Amino acid sequence: MALIPKFIHLPDGPVAGPLQLLPVNADVLAVHTADGAHVGSLKKIGAVWKFKAMGYDAAGAMEPGGGPLTEQHNMQFTTPDAAEVSARLLAAGS
Repeated sequence: MALIPKFIHLPDGPVAGPLQLLPVNADVLAVHTADGAHVGSLKKIGAVWKFKAMGYDAAGAMEPGGGPLTEQHNMQFTTPDAAEVSARLLAAGS
């Protein structure tokens, strides 16, 4: 079944894994929970991929650097490997 992206407010606390990476362009991947909620992006900056957390308020407005994975904002990766990204982001939040 295909992942249906959702752009919704998530309460603080654990998120549903594994995280999914959806391509936006060659240098950006959207990061979504297993049930489709958008929690951030991976952006290639130079030779490094950085996680950029994203949250949404109750009215649906974007909150850059916010959301349930805010503490992992700017976490770096050498490659955008979905299994590694999911494991590291979710482990850091537990």
